[in-house]
Amino acid sequence: MRNEYPRPDFVREQWKSLNGTWDFYEGLRAGKLQIEVPFVPQSRLSGIGRTLTSDEILYERQFTVPREWEGKRILLHFGAVDYRCSVWVNGQCAGTHHGGQTPFTFDITDFLNGVEEHLRVSAVDYLSDEGIPRGKQFWKDRGEFIWYTQSSGIWQSVWIEPVESAHMEWMHFTPDIDKGTVEITYQVSDHTPDPFLIELDIRFRGSQVHTGVVEGKGKRGKIIVDVFHNKALCGAFHFTGWYWSPEHPYLFDVSVKLKDGECCCDSVETYFGMRKIHVQDGKVYLNNQPYYQKLLLDQGYWKDGLMTAPDQEEYAEDIRKAKAMGFNGCRKHEKVEDPVFLYWADRLGFLVWESMASFWSFTPQGGTAFAEEWSQVIQRDYNHPCIVLWNMMNESWGVPRLYDNRQQQHFARSMYHMARGLDDTRLVIANDGWEMTENDICAFHTYKHGEQDEPRQQERFRAGVRSLEGLSGLVERPLFAEGFSYEGQPVLLTEIGGIAIRAEHTGGGAAEESWGYTGADSPEAFLEVYERLIRDIYDSDLLCGFCYTQLTDIEQEQNGLLDEMHQYKADADKIRKINDSKATTGSFSTVD
Repeated sequence: MRNEYPRPDFVREQWKSLNGTWDFYEGLRAGKLQIEVPFVPQSRLSGIGRTLTSDEILYERQFTVPREWEGKRILLHFGAVDYRCSVWVNGQCAGTHHGGQTPFTFDITDFLNGVEEHLRVSAVDYLSDEGIPRGKQFWKDRGEFIWYTQSSGIWQSVWIEPVESAHMEWMHFTPDIDKGTVEITYQVSDHTPDPFLIELDIRFRGSQVHTGVVEGKGKRGKIIVDVFHNKALCGAFHFTGWYWSPEHPYLFDVSVKLKDGECCCDSVETYFGMRKIHVQDGKVYLNNQPYYQKLLLDQGYWKDGLMTAPDQEEYAEDIRKAKAMGFNGCRKHEKVEDPVFLYWADRLGFLVWESMASFWSFTPQGGTAFAEEWSQVIQRDYNHPCIVLWNMMNESWGVPRLYDNRQQQHFARSMYHMARGLDDTRLVIANDGWEMTENDICAFHTYKHGEQDEPRQQERFRAGVRSLEGLSGLVERPLFAEGFSYEGQPVLLTEIGGIAIRAEHTGGGAAEESWGYTGADSPEAFLEVYERLIRDIYDSDLLCGFCYTQLTDIEQEQNGLLDEMHQYKADADKIRKINDSKATTGSFSTVD
């Protein structure tokens, strides 16, 4: 059962998990089953483990509120429910929500009876609707090609916590490594007295960096804190200083108290990282140094849990294994990942390109749903230093006529500008793969590196990755949408490889329809192909990074570096040696 604190970048001491055994009903007249939340009914770990035939599902359970919380406001939190849901407490509707990737919260205090509470969650997941954001979830009964088993209903944690009427609603930390400051914006609840006090205590590796009390007025405010105190070794061009990076994931721990005079109304523990990402002269810069990104495509699926990891340690272990193979980040694919994953990426040092689940058929209604949910993703994940790029659509999914349709071009461009308008500290890609409109990075996909017995195609790939003209012969669709052209952005290959080590050579029992974009006859043969692929990419002066497909095998797609149980399929040290043959960044010295 998933019992870790579900929101690790905004922690309160008191809380209670509602994960565990719930009653479950499929459809309006189905018999009662038992389900383990937060695992979806299609997963084995849910205790049900089968496809659904109805869009409508129902969850019910009893719970009690701890007596020591009496007099507090009780908040009910959902990490994510796919796709549309309504929540009742003791027969009264507490609220509704739509969107399968984002969290929501209801104040349920006025619905409680103080004894045993009844919670009911009605969810509708439109199993065959291609117009809603659904990512890799297939609209048929079982997965095919690059699409996987559907995931319906609750798939992230459910919990309650007590707060005073006056409490913090959120805080955003915006670092500026050039000035050595962090800007803190915040929002308090409607019933917070005016004025109020915010007490901050910021520490770095156990040592105090800042402490102070600021008077606040109104619902929102801003505080600017001098973090580096104009000390050269905290942040400079020749040192890592106190910067966050995959090599040195330095974080600042923050204790926040909201006070009404001497009375403490709320206390929250959080953190931030001093990190900067920008583009310049056709390269990506991390903390003012050119930085070569070596990413893995990460779908975030597990054999037994589907979109939900069996345990939080699974998130950390995936990152550790990726780093052990010499990768410094991932491109999350068609999924907004659990905040617990982002916490471990922050702590362990792992770049993340945050992704949104695509819709498939373009309609204004589908576009509206996508935009609403995407803006909520940016709000939820703003504080994570690991996230360096907002990566929205993939390969023109949802905008299939992006190349020459002005309406769909306007939509893609509007998504770019919306993300830029909500957060100007990160890079943005509107459409990853091809048919670029407005992007901070030109991100192209190609699997045409050639099979082992295709030397001519291997040479075409080797020559093609050295220029945009050459890439146009390797990418399936035009590099740029009609009316758009290259404007000097960094160029990365953000899907490459996809090499399957054939099952008979790995001891796996892959189904007959399993596949990869290309194949290798053994782990040793895979390493030869991988070395050739990475060498060709590293030899290109055009490219400043890559994303290899993919981290793990998933159902019929058997082209992962890890198998379905997230275990190595080839020698991790040998993969790392290949990846390490090109330096990640310039010379950073560590300052302790």
